[in-house]
Amino acid sequence: MMNGMYMNDMAWWFSAHWLMMLLGAVVIVLPFWKIFAKAGFSGWLGLLMIVPMVNLIALYVLAFSDCRDRNAPTSWIPVT
Repeated sequence: MMNGMYMNDMAWWFSAHWLMMLLGAVVIVLPFWKIFAKAGFSGWLGLLMIVPMVNLIALYVLAFSDCRDRNAPTSWIPVT
């Protein structure tokens, strides 16, 4: 009989590992989703934070882009 073949210690650690990886990805992506959205970019760019090396490029683009508050009044639009 193969009683308990899939419920050994290795399977438990495997599932715990991937659960922690998913939790870590959520903890990283959600704040950057809000940061990108507030900067005027798509919030989906927050998913780039879990891709190695691409996350550094995305942070440089965010840091050196001309981010303006969309709710701030601009002086060149005539008020009617």
